[in-house]
Amino acid sequence: MLRTRSWLIIAALAIFALFAVQCTSAPLAAPAEEAAPAAEEAAPAEAPAGGPVELRITWYDDGNEGSVLRDLLDRFEADNPDIKVTIDTVPYASGILETLPIQLAAGEGPDMARVTDLGGLSQYYLDLTPYLSDTAYWEENFGPFLAWLRTPGDESSIPGFMTQLTVTGPYINRTLFDQAGIEVPSDSADEVTWEEWADITRQVAEATGTPFAMVMDRSGHRFAGPAISMGAKLFNDEGYPAIDDEGFRKMAELMVQWHEDGTMMPDVWMGSGGSYAAGNEQFINAQVVFYMSGSWQIGQFNEKIGDAFDWEAVPNPCGPAACTGMPGGAALVGIADTEHPEEVARVMEYLAQEDVLAEFYGRTLFIPGHLGLAEKGVDFQADLPQTTKSLSVFASQVPKLSPIAYQLQGYPYNRVIFNAISDRLTQALVGELTLDEAIQRMQDDIDAGIAEAKGE
Repeated sequence: MLRTRSWLIIAALAIFALFAVQCTSAPLAAPAEEAAPAAEEAAPAEAPAGGPVELRITWYDDGNEGSVLRDLLDRFEADNPDIKVTIDTVPYASGILETLPIQLAAGEGPDMARVTDLGGLSQYYLDLTPYLSDTAYWEENFGPFLAWLRTPGDESSIPGFMTQLTVTGPYINRTLFDQAGIEVPSDSADEVTWEEWADITRQVAEATGTPFAMVMDRSGHRFAGPAISMGAKLFNDEGYPAIDDEGFRKMAELMVQWHEDGTMMPDVWMGSGGSYAAGNEQFINAQVVFYMSGSWQIGQFNEKIGDAFDWEAVPNPCGPAACTGMPGGAALVGIADTEHPEEVARVMEYLAQEDVLAEFYGRTLFIPGHLGLAEKGVDFQADLPQTTKSLSVFASQVPKLSPIAYQLQGYPYNRVIFNAISDRLTQALVGELTLDEAIQRMQDDIDAGIAEAKGE
């Protein structure tokens, strides 16, 4: 197993830098030396005569994390027979991005949910603070991320914790490079441009008979890192989203070009029916040379690809402004409409314990969103060299993340921006709009979406 320490310390320091830049959460409270999580102190509760309280978690899987969570909850239920937790696993696109917000708005959401629109759904989160035995522990270890989960102006609530910290970036099929007799450019160069990667992966695809050179998840979040690298500012001097600049246009033009000339697999962006779509299955099936996604895929690739071919993460490609991906992640949050806030807090407090989270991160191969574990290191349960190398590569990208990327990730209405980019860029790719029209409509959608979110 891989013991990671030094690179996680770097990641933790970078996270603290993000915290300082955002300045949106309260100062970290001092850790309580003697306090212990309630789950460790309290004696096991007895099941009530009427049966246990039933809680539901809406969840999605990138890899094996659902089964790991179930193992952990089975232990919790054994010690807490008065609570039963059901995991409702749903597809990410239709279940988390589309259906969950509708359920929450209607007051019909679950008791807890795993979310990636961290700030966009914040109005629906339960503040766990009154029910936690040690709020200082949460501030100490999750403080920088709590700012992502809070509504504007809120500097004190504790809605949940990060199930993982993520960094976007690409993977390659190294076996195809070897078969083509072509060197992987990042092996010998610290900085490789997007154009260079496109040219070289086209050569590899042609030499090996691979259908396509590249694929990128259909996601404005995934597009944002490359756009920032090309020089996109994304915000004006007042901090309001303004996307039409030279850098943004350059990356959008490359996307159009690569879909027109066959460099990029069209199915993901052009054949998704307007929904989020990932290119992971195409990469797993060796249909592409280069896949732009993120660190959350490592666990899935470790399991589904294994050593069938040599896959690995490579550093983010560069543009004239940066070599950046996007930070992000998923959080498990309590939902304010729950009828059982105290029981929700007991489950959350158990799962957030350092030893429990260390096991969760280690078994799922997720970069920890817990500062204490970032400093101490996590024993990742992986033996494949491509798995351990990929974890190290993504960790090395944290110090390279652009301040603009952090600003965008912390912006409370970033989902509006991401959706506008993916929807309108798709229309440009399929020929429904010119690129000029698509960019103008992105801005129009952003303006309207933010106004609606603010109730204007």
